[in-house]
This record gives sequence, C-alpha cells and structure tokens, in this order.
Amino acid sequence: MAEQKFETLMEKLEELVDELEQGELGLEEALKKYEQGVKAYKKCRELLEKAERKIEIFLKDESGELKTAEFENGDETQESEGR
Repeated sequence: MAEQKFETLMEKLEELVDELEQGELGLEEALKKYEQGVKAYKKCRELLEKAERKIEIFLKDESGELKTAEFENGDETQESEGR
C-alpha cells in the first residue's frame, strides 16, 4: 500500500467521525467504521511522530557536545540532552 498523506488520512478520519456521530449506521457498519477510524488515527499519530523527529535540530553546546533543540511554535526552542 502506498504511503498515505497526513491530510488525506485526517479527511478520512473526519468523514468517519461524521458518519458515526449521525447515529444512522447499524452495529456492524458502525464497528467497521470505528475500526477504520482507529487505524487512520494510529497512522496519523505515526506520521506526526515521524515529522517531530525530523524537526529536531542538532546543536553543539559550548563543550562541543551535541544537544537537540526541539521545534516549538515559531522561533522558540527548548534544549535537551542529546538523543
């Protein structure tokens, strides 16, 4: 299966939630939609975590050791020990 885009998965998840919230599905169909939603949610979470790892910026401190600065809202950064 080809890699799905985050935006596509989010749209699908929103559609599934809308269908479930309408309350017009039978039990079997509702369970099927719920299962699809859980899978879409897990994949979205996986893609977000992957993006977060890519955003980490490696910096050297004064002693030459690598530290990470996690991307936080705009130009704010928060440094932590190297990973």
